Amino acid sequence: MKEAEIRGRIHSFQSLGTVDGPGIRFVVFMQGCNLRCGCCHNPDTWDIKGADEYSAQEVFDKVSRYTSYFGKDGGITVSGGEPLLQSRFVKELFTLCKENGINTCLDTSGSILNESVKELLLVTDRVLLDIKYTSDEMYREYVGCSMDTPLLFLSYLNELKIPVTVRQVIIPTLNDNEDNIIKLKEIVSKHTCVDKVELLPFKKVCKVKYDDMGIEFPFEKYPVPDSDTMTRLNSLL
Repeated sequence: MKEAEIRGRIHSFQSLGTVDGPGIRFVVFMQGCNLRCGCCHNPDTWDIKGADEYSAQEVFDKVSRYTSYFGKDGGITVSGGEPLLQSRFVKELFTLCKENGINTCLDTSGSILNESVKELLLVTDRVLLDIKYTSDEMYREYVGCSMDTPLLFLSYLNELKIPVTVRQVIIPTLNDNEDNIIKLKEIVSKHTCVDKVELLPFKKVCKVKYDDMGIEFPFEKYPVPDSDTMTRLNSLL
């Protein structure tokens, strides 16, 4: 009996992304997320039952139209939502890309590590990993999981020697302090797979999405960081 085709639920596509991994990227935003981060910019991706379904081949056909723009550094990035919720589909898509010489990048919170995810990582060239905070208490309060979860994921990436970009959104009064950066540096120093760290300023342009959905934006009360703060924290790195 023929195995049923794996189809992925996809929120949207971005054809020429420049901030989701090295070079020019074709970005696939998967639908569905298992976390509820207070600063989430894409609440419209939470419900995994939403969005349209595609086969891996259909998505690959879209990606392949843009290969001339990728150069030596670009490729495909799968983001979300949380792409690890649909790891079997992403593995199939990445396998097609690898077979055709397209660099693969996974943008994730690292909140799931099962056998299916481990198989996906075997065809992943780079991971963009969110380390949202550096304390378990803040992870549980503002993300919805233990900090041990992404750290376990990072340790596994280190075993596989997959290049990792660690990312953290800087939110004033929560993690815009020297102690947080020192702890983040300690985490990075223990994992040789990390070759880049990006501090991203918290923004509130997503509030319109929350308003349209009729739900509260929980981090509306927090200010955005000024350029001096970002410069100071980056200098600590």
